[in-house]
Amino acid sequence: MNLKKDLSEKILLADGAMGTLLYSYGVDRSFEELNLTHPEEIKAIHQAYIGAGCDIIQTNTYGANYLKLARYGLQNEVKRINQAAIKIAKEAARGTGTYIFGTIGGTSGATDSLSEASPLEEIKRSFREQLYCFLLEGVDGLLLETYYDFHELKTVLKIVRETTDLPVVANVSMHEAGILQSGERLADALHELLELGADVVGVNCRLGPYHMAKALETVPIPERGYLAAYPNASLPEVQDGKVVYQAEENYFERYAEVFRQQGVRLLGGCCGTTPEHIRAFRKGLISLEPIIQKEVRILPEAASLESKTTDRERLLDKVKIRPTILVELDPPRTFDTDKFFQGAKALQEVGVDALTLSDNSLATPRISNMAIAAILKYQYDIEPLVHLTTRDHNLVGLHSHIMGFHKLGLHDILAVTGDPTKVGDFPGATSVFDVRSVELVQLIKKFNQGLSYTGASLKEKAQFNVAAAFNPNVANVEKAVRLIKRKVDYGADYIITQPIYDSEKVQILKEALKKENLQDVPIFIGVMPLLSSRNAEFLHHEVPGIRLTEEVRERMRVAEIDGRGVEEGLQIAREMIDAILGHYHGIYLITPFLRYDLSVDLAAYIKNKTAVQTFSKQMQI
Repeated sequence: MNLKKDLSEKILLADGAMGTLLYSYGVDRSFEELNLTHPEEIKAIHQAYIGAGCDIIQTNTYGANYLKLARYGLQNEVKRINQAAIKIAKEAARGTGTYIFGTIGGTSGATDSLSEASPLEEIKRSFREQLYCFLLEGVDGLLLETYYDFHELKTVLKIVRETTDLPVVANVSMHEAGILQSGERLADALHELLELGADVVGVNCRLGPYHMAKALETVPIPERGYLAAYPNASLPEVQDGKVVYQAEENYFERYAEVFRQQGVRLLGGCCGTTPEHIRAFRKGLISLEPIIQKEVRILPEAASLESKTTDRERLLDKVKIRPTILVELDPPRTFDTDKFFQGAKALQEVGVDALTLSDNSLATPRISNMAIAAILKYQYDIEPLVHLTTRDHNLVGLHSHIMGFHKLGLHDILAVTGDPTKVGDFPGATSVFDVRSVELVQLIKKFNQGLSYTGASLKEKAQFNVAAAFNPNVANVEKAVRLIKRKVDYGADYIITQPIYDSEKVQILKEALKKENLQDVPIFIGVMPLLSSRNAEFLHHEVPGIRLTEEVRERMRVAEIDGRGVEEGLQIAREMIDAILGHYHGIYLITPFLRYDLSVDLAAYIKNKTAVQTFSKQMQI
């Protein structure tokens, strides 16, 4: 048996889905665990594919890595599960001449690639552990499949080639036919994988035969290496609560020759396919003789995308050079918006630079901040900064929202996770969390390249500046600051913090940022005036992310006795503003309970203070 020789001479048939069959039998847990608990069922599926005419079967190890098994509490069973899978495949293939591929899947799927992304070093460790199992137990080749993250696939392929010279199949997965999630064209990506040492490159999952074949029309037959195709049976649908695939086997029979004409040497199936689909492929091949020349469909060059510019000075530009005031004014919880817009107008008149609008803060439903922002911008000429949570919107909704922000000219977004639904008015509501806040930052910035999440062109570049949240109210600020670095690495343009009530935190934060070489990252420090001692105690004890010093709490207790709670709260806020302006330009005023008069007072204080400072500097000159 010589896999590379066989590939050079003829088309080989690979197997189809393992998980689809197990799911159809009623299994809805870790399919890989069944290597230990139900080996005969796994063996029977392998034998069914071999009986259908497969030249190659793959081990039941797609998700048998540390990261994916940890979801089921099986992270310590990586070695046993992979060893068992290889043993089962060998028993099924004994005496048949069938090759065995050790399968290693990507750490993320079509819809959760952002949320499940892990630090690269963790991915490498997880991958190596699984790879070494294959090398110790012995397989005929390695199949790297279902990688939506092209960078991850390249990283994994490099590790393989540093470790072994076994034949390697490297398959990418796409949302859009011919375009990777990164925006790279399929032909370019497959060529790069061949240059990195893959023996066979191709596509698997997501796309059915039609779109996968169309995508391969753009890929020339490689001078070195071969092409692979593992289409899905169809797009999935849900019937009676179960995911099903509707494609009939004779449809695959018609497409077998189409794939051969596109130069495919390795032909198998992915989600929804069964032994009958592979039998149909075998029946539909007119010949096993490979095609060595074909006409390539040339994709038109991508048009140069334009970015619509704005005449206004951006918030990010302001805070880099001078004191800048950002005020949070929560959208109303009812249809009565009069007080809100009165407050917005008053804040505009005092000279604040932008109003920031929460996205259902504390998991409490409010009027859509997108609607309020559009009214502020176009009816009141007030610049808004909109919050966007990962709690309330799935990946489809986030994509739609961001496109809407762009078309409305709302170019500043604060990407946040959002408070848990259990703290709000609807504790039984579901939190989505398709992505984390850092990945939402990354997603928004992708729009600035004119690319959607899927990698498809949006035909126009957005111009978003993205803020990320940070909580300095922690015991170890230096350690927490590393989160800022991560968010900046993901694309955050500036940082907005929770309110602080300890002037020493300002200096500590500055030093911590300098240690991480983040001293040039623009930052808005949060300031929220206290209303009473009761308010202070509530914030300290019950609101996540806010801590008050004992000194501040005592001052509020004493002031309340004298009936000066609000006045003392404003004085504490002014003292915090003084401390912040000694180091930073950005002030983030948080308006409590729509008491916009307090934010107006503090904004006026900032304006007067900075005017005096500017005058003093001019006099010195």
